[in-house]
Amino acid sequence: GNKMVRFTSGQIIGKIMNDFNDKKVVILAPVVKGRKGHYRELFRQILRKGYLRARIDGRIMELTDGYKIDRYQRHDIEIVIDRMQVSPKSAHRLKDSVKQALTAGKGIMMLLDEKEKIHYFSRNLMCPDTGIAYDDPEPNLFSFNSPYGACPNCNGLGEISEIDFDKIIPDKSKSIRKGAIEALGKFNHSRIYRQIESLVKKEGYSIDDPVKDLPESLIHTLMNGTEEYITISSEIGLSDIAMPYEGIIEFLLRKYTEKPAAASGRMLRGISNKITCPVCKGTRLKKQAGYFRIDGKNIAELSSMNIVELYRFFEQLPSRLEEKQRIIGHEVFKEIRERLSFLIEVGLGYLQLSRPARSLSGGEAQRIRLATQIGSQLVGVLYILDEPSIGLHQRDNDRLIGSLQRIRDAGNSVIVVEHDKEMIESADFVVDIGPGAGKHGGEIITAASPGELLAENSVTAQYLKGIKKIEVPETRRKGSGKYLELLGASGHNLKEVNVKFPLGKFICVTGVSGSGKSSLINQTLYPVLSKHFYRGSKQPLPYLSVKGLKNIDKVIEIDQSPIGRTPRSNPSTYTGTFTEIRNIFARLPEAKIRGYKPGRFSFNIKGGRCETCKGAGLRVIEMNFLPDVYVHCETCRGKRYNRETLEVKFKGKSISDVLDMTIDEAVVFFKDIPSIYQKIKTMQDVGLGYITLGQQSTTLSGGEAQRVKLAKELSKKSTGLTFYILDEPTTGLHFEDIRHLLEVLNRLVDQGNTVLVIEHNMDIIKMADYIIDMGPEGGEGGGRIIATGTPEQIAKNNKGFTAGYLKNELK
Repeated sequence: GNKMVRFTSGQIIGKIMNDFNDKKVVILAPVVKGRKGHYRELFRQILRKGYLRARIDGRIMELTDGYKIDRYQRHDIEIVIDRMQVSPKSAHRLKDSVKQALTAGKGIMMLLDEKEKIHYFSRNLMCPDTGIAYDDPEPNLFSFNSPYGACPNCNGLGEISEIDFDKIIPDKSKSIRKGAIEALGKFNHSRIYRQIESLVKKEGYSIDDPVKDLPESLIHTLMNGTEEYITISSEIGLSDIAMPYEGIIEFLLRKYTEKPAAASGRMLRGISNKITCPVCKGTRLKKQAGYFRIDGKNIAELSSMNIVELYRFFEQLPSRLEEKQRIIGHEVFKEIRERLSFLIEVGLGYLQLSRPARSLSGGEAQRIRLATQIGSQLVGVLYILDEPSIGLHQRDNDRLIGSLQRIRDAGNSVIVVEHDKEMIESADFVVDIGPGAGKHGGEIITAASPGELLAENSVTAQYLKGIKKIEVPETRRKGSGKYLELLGASGHNLKEVNVKFPLGKFICVTGVSGSGKSSLINQTLYPVLSKHFYRGSKQPLPYLSVKGLKNIDKVIEIDQSPIGRTPRSNPSTYTGTFTEIRNIFARLPEAKIRGYKPGRFSFNIKGGRCETCKGAGLRVIEMNFLPDVYVHCETCRGKRYNRETLEVKFKGKSISDVLDMTIDEAVVFFKDIPSIYQKIKTMQDVGLGYITLGQQSTTLSGGEAQRVKLAKELSKKSTGLTFYILDEPTTGLHFEDIRHLLEVLNRLVDQGNTVLVIEHNMDIIKMADYIIDMGPEGGEGGGRIIATGTPEQIAKNNKGFTAGYLKNELK
């Protein structure tokens, strides 16, 4: 809690002359502080330099060659530089002694007065009471990406992995023989299981007893091992063997580390949880970084403030500083305030600077890059943004548009790929591409001002003019009358939230960016449900309890992650259609004559595929210092199969021709085959008629991937008790696509299921049966439920920012 100080040699001499005049003192130089180790060589070095005495653990002793002290104990050792009486006559001697002490102590010296009290002096920053000193701070001391500044316990990650006993033994009502220790697999006669059996028997219990009936001390020993030798019988009929028992945890860690890195990482994640680093408390920095403060706050405390609070702090800071400090920090404070203001302008004032990048949404990450560009103040630059309004509430949309206009006004050009109505109307020039999607698109319909666009009759123009629109439903669903209730959600910025989700309805969770929607749904509710139904490994944020689980039979999260990460994955393989198609080809007379099985028509198996490209249809050309380039295979010309396989045809189409069909074409082609027709018809219903059956999953957008997943769910037989969760499903969707999406979601709800959507798009919000509006602000200003009910009730209550926009939509 003390202010750290530093001294020059002259200041040290002056202070000693002033404070200890006419008094006897001992000048010391510290060489070891509280360490264990070998000291013989240290003492030899001290003697070689001409120093004959040392202060060891508070006692001054004469040193002799071969002097010994216990190397297993912690010792404080200081060299005795001089013993003298301070007076004006001894000033020259004092000067030499101080110089020697600072050299031997590497910038630190100590003074022992007549009362045996120690006084510390240092050229470095030092606490005058404890003598703890540090080197001058460098920028990398405050960076967790530098080894110099990162917390040594978590290596700057802020988290460490901790073994979770509940994952090793998930069901304590089982016995060990019945497989309670799930991480070890089924009970067998391996050495580890025989040791466990022997140890349990020794304590007077049986491996047939439920684990919950075993004492805590025994479970602790089973997990962590014991130094005692455990006797087990030999497997080959020899005498019994006594061997140390390492414990289940150590056994698993050793077993997993023997496997390849990727496999061991997956296995370890299966039995461990991420917890906040207990050393740095999640700040990711070593403790020395926290000792340096500005106006009483260290760098970790400042970076944990939200950006609006941090801006206010630096705005008010100069008034609380001394004149000299204000002059030193003036330019730095100005630069910090400007950069923070850019982030506030693009609607990110609720974020903290310490927020991990992986936890940011795509829209938040894009707007951070946008704020960086606003701050760069470049001129003559072409900026291209793809859907910058992702995750942005309507309230913040105007700020974003204003930021883009400022970039334009500075002398730059801005191209935005966007579907937001306000963004389109604010543009100087609009390029409308269509008329349809996929093979039906690719043409420039209009390239003009927004006013001229309205004169056209394209689908976009019709929605902008209000000729086409998504109509508000006449009635809202009453639901099943049952509820799912989450109590005491307190993760991140949530304020002990209690919320009821009415089942059998279309629920929309709304609120400004950062109000806590993802924390409540994606990071608390979904992990809770996933753990209950599927034993999911993801840990939910803190909550008290959940009620009504018996009212649903499963939970499905439909996000915008890819349906596959390689060119081999495609919509037909993901939905299971491809298996049926291959079976049809294998049943053809031509295929039977040739002896072809369904595997012959798979591009992942040898035999029918093109072996030049291994069935990928593409070849990878590795470019030195450049990204890899994909080109069509020169042998099969992208068809994926060899000549013999392509000779087998169904209705005049080879297997490759079928994969090249659009969904619309395939619906007509397979209309007489129910097992295929049902699956591809649902893809057509969700508005994906333009993609091909064999389109590589890596070329699908997030919205397209999400709708493929929806189609797969729709094609299944509904139980009517499923809880669906979707986060921003309108990302990348045109007005017409949103209409298709709503038709699909309504179908799911009409079957008795519950669909919960996190959304900012008013066309989705106004269609909901029930709204949960969070806020009122983002970050610490949010985390509360401010209104619930139908869209009409939310608009009438007039609480929060969503209500005002809903009023306009419901007119």
